[in-house]
Amino acid sequence: MHGCLGEGMAAEVARGPRLLKQAPNQQSAKAGMRDPYRVRGGSRGAERQGRGGVGAGPGGGRLWQGGGAGRGKRLLRGSRRGADARGPRHPGSWRSRPSAMPSYTVTVATGSQWFAGTDDYIYLSLVGSAGCSEKHLLDKPFYNDFERGAVDSYDVTVDEELGDIQLVKIEKRKYWLHDDWYLKYITLKTPCGDYIEFPCYRWITGEGEIVLRDGRAKLACDDQIHILKQHRRKELETRQKQYRWMEWNPGFPLSIDAKYHKDLPRDIQFDSEKGVDFVLNYSKAMENLFINRFMHMFQSSWSDFADFEKIFVKISNTISERVMKHWQEDLMFGYQFLNGCNPVMIQRCTKLPEKFPVTTEMVECSLERNLTLEQEIEQGNIFIVDFELLDGIDANKTDPCTLQFLAAPICLLYKNLANKIVPIAIQLNQVPGDENPIFLPSDAKYDWLLAKIWVRSSDFHVHQTITHLLRTHLVSEVFGIAMYRQLPAVHPIFKLLVAHVRFTIAINTKAREQLICEYGLFDKANATGGGGHVQMVQRAMQDLTYTSLCFPEAIKARGMDSTEDIPYYFYRDDGLLVWEAINTFTAEVVGIYYKSDQVVAEDQELQDFVKDVYVYGMRGKKTSGFPKSIKTREKLSEYLTVVIFTASAQHAAVNFGQYDWCSWIPNAPPTMRAPPPTTKGVVTIEQIVDTLPDRGRSCWHLGAVWALSQFQDNELFLGMYPEEHFIEKPVKEAMARFRKNLAAIVSVIAERNKNKKLPYYYLSPDRIPNSVAI
Repeated sequence: MHGCLGEGMAAEVARGPRLLKQAPNQQSAKAGMRDPYRVRGGSRGAERQGRGGVGAGPGGGRLWQGGGAGRGKRLLRGSRRGADARGPRHPGSWRSRPSAMPSYTVTVATGSQWFAGTDDYIYLSLVGSAGCSEKHLLDKPFYNDFERGAVDSYDVTVDEELGDIQLVKIEKRKYWLHDDWYLKYITLKTPCGDYIEFPCYRWITGEGEIVLRDGRAKLACDDQIHILKQHRRKELETRQKQYRWMEWNPGFPLSIDAKYHKDLPRDIQFDSEKGVDFVLNYSKAMENLFINRFMHMFQSSWSDFADFEKIFVKISNTISERVMKHWQEDLMFGYQFLNGCNPVMIQRCTKLPEKFPVTTEMVECSLERNLTLEQEIEQGNIFIVDFELLDGIDANKTDPCTLQFLAAPICLLYKNLANKIVPIAIQLNQVPGDENPIFLPSDAKYDWLLAKIWVRSSDFHVHQTITHLLRTHLVSEVFGIAMYRQLPAVHPIFKLLVAHVRFTIAINTKAREQLICEYGLFDKANATGGGGHVQMVQRAMQDLTYTSLCFPEAIKARGMDSTEDIPYYFYRDDGLLVWEAINTFTAEVVGIYYKSDQVVAEDQELQDFVKDVYVYGMRGKKTSGFPKSIKTREKLSEYLTVVIFTASAQHAAVNFGQYDWCSWIPNAPPTMRAPPPTTKGVVTIEQIVDTLPDRGRSCWHLGAVWALSQFQDNELFLGMYPEEHFIEKPVKEAMARFRKNLAAIVSVIAERNKNKKLPYYYLSPDRIPNSVAI
């Protein structure tokens, strides 16, 4: 086969994609043959003098007119193939060959996102088992090719029989200015009438080129042809140079080696960086929420709780408005540990820790079953939330004009006779003592209220930095980088996971650039800014385990798995439904491509992917429990379920309720401006208001939770796979069953939420984006 390639395609495929030295208007590689793509009367570069006016090339080329999004808009195109454009043809030109020569119909689909189209020259070459074609310019007379959202077809006639088509090579050569092009897919109709699909879904930048395989998913062991093995290897070599690991901070999971969003590989950048500019989004949010007018009073306190309503946007019948009305109630406080933004902290208490010396006498007025505290614990009615992680974390000192404080509370909760969870004791720091009293519902109203506010503020910090940032964003980025580094596009696991890492690396890079960096937006309003959030992640990495990402295991480990004992834990109920639907789907896909456990164990690309996650993401810590390798189909299905669930359902559960639960500032203060009380009976309403965030920080906080709670434009929700990386019927049927299962879950959740004053919908599949992208 390589004999027909000379120094052309064989060398190109063997060496991987590179730029050809031959320019569009230079001589053909065939000796003595005029370039079949040259426009008579001048090159295409000379054909247009610019983009702003209207003109025609001297060779009867194109007419064009300025306009369009970011580039000139061609109106008419002269034929570069007809005699009117070229004059008499050389006898060796492929267009003058007999019509009996094999002819292919090539269909090219351009993406529909902004700036997806191109004006550049696009060439195609076919590589088959019996030979390879010359490169052919894809161009139709009097037609504007490769426009945004277009699907264009071309007839390509070749010199000789090519056999089974194995690769398609697309080359993009500069026309006038650098003009990126997003290629969705190519389909090929062979001379025999067969159709071959070549998924791409990638950007071709500059004078770039890309070599595509057909869309059938293949493991490495399935590839027996040398040129396909080479293609597979070269793709990974190229990707491993593009996707490099970097330590952003010591102790963190490794991240992508890119300082700015613009430094990322084009394929994983946002279509519009403007849409994920945190500074812009926060400013826009504050403008939309009409809170800019308070920013000039940045460090002044509010007058009272009612004063907070001035910055609160009331939207009728929403959770946020109900929180505003009922946030002081113990029932609302307890409910949030089950179904609020951070429903992962509460656990069943099996024994009171020595550092939290609560007695029956202290809480007997809260116990409704005439039992001692120890008996209530034995019966499983006592729960605990411990914010030990915050103990010793440095509070934000970036603003010398405003002191900020943190606490590390422990909260005891009780399941009453109505099966509702309510708080019964709060200690604001970890070490008991005279200056660290245990606050009780029987205490003075404002003592108890301030204690609960401190717990809510601590919960906010752990939620934002650990539950949200570390355990969804950073973990999903690790999976994404490892996938790009170790799985070629033809691999079935790449095809399965690529939709679930969409924009994740980009959003995290943008966050490191603007949000959680030194002097970033995080410092403006949060008591853990200025480095405290970094300390928290470093500490929490010690407890980040594989089993804690397995949803059913995590629920069970906290003793929260009994639906009979804890009937109103909707996060658990809905999460288990979604987990099972994802696990069923991944098991089906695994079963299609892995016929035995042995095939799993011998898939070196898969093992390299899993190893990358362990070594670089989890820093090689054995205590993390992350597998170094996977040996069975069952374990592979579970692993893939962890990846998809974390990126989709878990992120949705802890992200999209932020405005609902955190927009009412006293319910989730991002900072506290006075230390925790050390005695009882002295707290006043004025003291509480002076402790809560000032006007400026309240505004920044409100803008942040608003912006972070919004879906992306053109969001793709769980089960939606518009990019058809898979072409096999069995996988498409599995996807259809997956969507059907998800639709059934949507119905179950909708039915339960009927007439509920506090509906829980964050884990309804129609509200779960496919990936971490905000």
